[in-house]
Amino acid sequence: MKVILLGKGQMLANMIEASLEADVDIAGVFRYERTLYSGFKLLLHDLFKTSHDLTLIKKYKLPEVKCKSANSEAFRNYILKTNADLIIVGTWREKLKKDTFAMPRIGTVNIHPSLLPRYRGPNPYMQVILNGEKKTGVTIHLMDENLDTGAILLQKEIDILPSDTGKELRERAFSAARELAREFLLKIQREVIIPIKQNESRSSYYGYVDETLKMLDFKNNTSEEIVRIIKALYPWMPCYITVGNHFLKVNPYKIKIEIPQSDVPAGYLIGKNPKEKSLTIVCKDGKALEMRDLKLWGFFISPFTRLFIKLIR
Repeated sequence: MKVILLGKGQMLANMIEASLEADVDIAGVFRYERTLYSGFKLLLHDLFKTSHDLTLIKKYKLPEVKCKSANSEAFRNYILKTNADLIIVGTWREKLKKDTFAMPRIGTVNIHPSLLPRYRGPNPYMQVILNGEKKTGVTIHLMDENLDTGAILLQKEIDILPSDTGKELRERAFSAARELAREFLLKIQREVIIPIKQNESRSSYYGYVDETLKMLDFKNNTSEEIVRIIKALYPWMPCYITVGNHFLKVNPYKIKIEIPQSDVPAGYLIGKNPKEKSLTIVCKDGKALEMRDLKLWGFFISPFTRLFIKLIR
């Protein structure tokens, strides 16, 4: 079986490894970066920011697809030339047109990091944590003319741990994607996989997260909501506490909910520790959030975080 892989970074690396483990013929690897950069910029990018997917491409001497778009005539000609049976997509910025995804003999499948039909959209890692979900997963589905709506082929469930930030959840989703892609490739070579139509009554779609969430609002959000925001947005968007005209960056691994000894309005500072670079602020639900290892935003003033916290009144 000949497959072409379209993807980015760690997701693409796991797709490559799954394909090698399933012993399929990788007819081409199309990196997301080729749709973004010109030849010279890509050369610089690869020189100074070598990624695991590129390392695997070089190690196994895999053929790279050198096109600017998955919807280009050049890429369609590549599919014809290689006589590809299957295209696998994971983390891709373009919406593929039917002229492209319908070309391979078997078809085109997408690896989506949620349990479809729930959490369609660009970054479910953030959204499931923001919404306090206990489980998520990875879905392999047929690609159609809409986003994340094609018939489901295989799914794998993942637990969301209380300690998870978006970073840890994404990493576990990548590992699950590798296992699921390997299972899919082995299965499709020996048996028929029956596609299951998505249940639209259970569907949900989430777009990009509102960036204003990163400026923490203690007066209008509960302690648990703020913790979920801090963890969900990491590592893509750091969260900040506003103090006058300055901003303190929050460490998502150094936060703790406490119950104050007295009734204090939301938004009030009830504790500080310059040595630990910490502040404790009351939230909407009356509970307080202790945030340690804070850091002043700004290259030149960051070293003065302890002094800044000491001077806060």
